[in-house]
Amino acid sequence: MTMNLTHIKAVAFDLDGTLVDSIADLAASANAMRAELGLAPLAADRIQSHVGDGVASLVHRALTDSRDGQADTALWERGFTFFIQHYHRHLTVHTKMYPGVAEGLNLLHGFGLPLVVVTNKSERLAVPLLAQLGIDSAFSLILGGDSLPEKKPSPLPLRHVAEVLGITPQQIVMVGDSENDVLCARAAGSAAVAVSYGYRDAANLHADLVIDSLVELFALLKKSAELPQNLRV
Repeated sequence: MTMNLTHIKAVAFDLDGTLVDSIADLAASANAMRAELGLAPLAADRIQSHVGDGVASLVHRALTDSRDGQADTALWERGFTFFIQHYHRHLTVHTKMYPGVAEGLNLLHGFGLPLVVVTNKSERLAVPLLAQLGIDSAFSLILGGDSLPEKKPSPLPLRHVAEVLGITPQQIVMVGDSENDVLCARAAGSAAVAVSYGYRDAANLHADLVIDSLVELFALLKKSAELPQNLRV
């Protein structure tokens, strides 16, 4: 798959499932929370199926083991407090960048494009996680699910990015691995790129483009920039 990316002036990335594989640490904290509350552990793939809409939703889903589950308020509050404290202490025990991420970020940064993170993970968790992995300095802006009044799939995060960078949402490409990423991009008028290795099946996301690594994205952006003027759209 190819597409003309000559108009792109910034790249926004999802975090979990796109830049990093964090399931092992999320599952460990979710199961530590369940153990604290007298519940049996869940398999890592069950925790993975509950990821994508922020910590508040993850706690509800991890407590009920249901995508649409809503835990009792008192139980959820106990679970949320425990989860945040446990996970904050164990952000990168097992969490790793996906292959090609470090190289891709370096190439894109050298290409002169502002890079931002737009995640539904809480900002107070996303920022230290990126710092511990040593890639926080690559980003001009890091937006968490609690940074603005609305999170993905709302277009607000990408509109905010555009306003901060002084560009239009149409000049941003959103790179992610979930429905929320594609829907956010669509609503904002941004290009939607899905990674093939994420937590969801990229073939079912209906993105504009599917890539196997961030290095591939750099190559496509570089190729688009080298197109003759009369072939640009």
